[in-house]
Amino acid sequence: MRNSAVLAVRRSVLCALSCAALSAAPPVASAAAPQPREASRVPFTARHQAVQHGGIVRAANASAKGVRGTESVNDGAAIAYVDVDSDPDTYNSSRAELAVPAGARVSWARLYWGGNLRVGEQKPPKDNGRVLIAEPGGQYKELLADTLIGHRTADGADAFQASADVTELVRSSRSGQWTVAQINVAMGRSAVGGWGGWTLVAAYEKASEPLRRIGVWDGFETVGPRSGDLRVPLDGNRYGKATGGRLGMIAYDGDRGTSGDYLAVETRRSKSTRLSDSANSANDVMNSSITEFGTGGTVRSPDRTNTLGYDSDVFDLRGALRDGADRVHVRTGSRKDTVWLGALFFQADVRP
Repeated sequence: MRNSAVLAVRRSVLCALSCAALSAAPPVASAAAPQPREASRVPFTARHQAVQHGGIVRAANASAKGVRGTESVNDGAAIAYVDVDSDPDTYNSSRAELAVPAGARVSWARLYWGGNLRVGEQKPPKDNGRVLIAEPGGQYKELLADTLIGHRTADGADAFQASADVTELVRSSRSGQWTVAQINVAMGRSAVGGWGGWTLVAAYEKASEPLRRIGVWDGFETVGPRSGDLRVPLDGNRYGKATGGRLGMIAYDGDRGTSGDYLAVETRRSKSTRLSDSANSANDVMNSSITEFGTGGTVRSPDRTNTLGYDSDVFDLRGALRDGADRVHVRTGSRKDTVWLGALFFQADVRP
């Protein structure tokens, strides 16, 4: 069962004669830990669903940056790695805070990572299913993907997304910033550009918060001029007027300033609301940003406004649910860009 995926975390081995260097070279696969299969298309299905007092939070950051730091789009730009740690053996790393409320208990957590393997250089896909992750104040641990990896070569790109359950690690950790390193993305320059990043999604329980429906759906689907739109049925429950909620999205290769891409919520057979906020327009919602309700939301390092092809955004659903709903379905599409959609996460109050 997908919800019972097991965390494949193995602690990196420290040199017995030194407490210093942590080797972050791409690890060698163990015969006892077979790598998950890959598929060019992974249909969206429910990964986690619950009704509980609490909510859902996420941390996210990009793994790639523009060489000059001034590019508005990643197409044709020279792409380099983000590397914020002090370990000389990691070629990319970035940090972000997972803001779990004080007194809450993490009930479920999963890390998603991905990017483009074809940017000037071509990186082999053998390490798509491996990253390093460090909890706040902790050391790197190797994390292996525990489910089918999406990997598709199309429209000049070689895109992938992998994920793994990290519930126990997140539940036992203190608050602060998480670091993710060694995401298998390429650097250089190409017509379609380079991108890559990660998002850590966590559901939590807290008795003092409203009763909410919480869900995470993931897959690996292409939307664009030739691929068409994508519709994902998230929830078939009824909601009263003025229900509060939020919707998160993980997507790859959305270009800032290229119009024609959208994210819409269908709440009735005849009602659809395009989501937007101060950082994401209704006609350019996949615009290389990491935002929450139109702002930065959480602490990140680096904290770039333009994440050059990586999107991890959280939208306020109060407008879409203003008149209530008898369903919550998501539809997304892109008229000019080819975009890969990786995950959707949702919460809504059971009672307004």
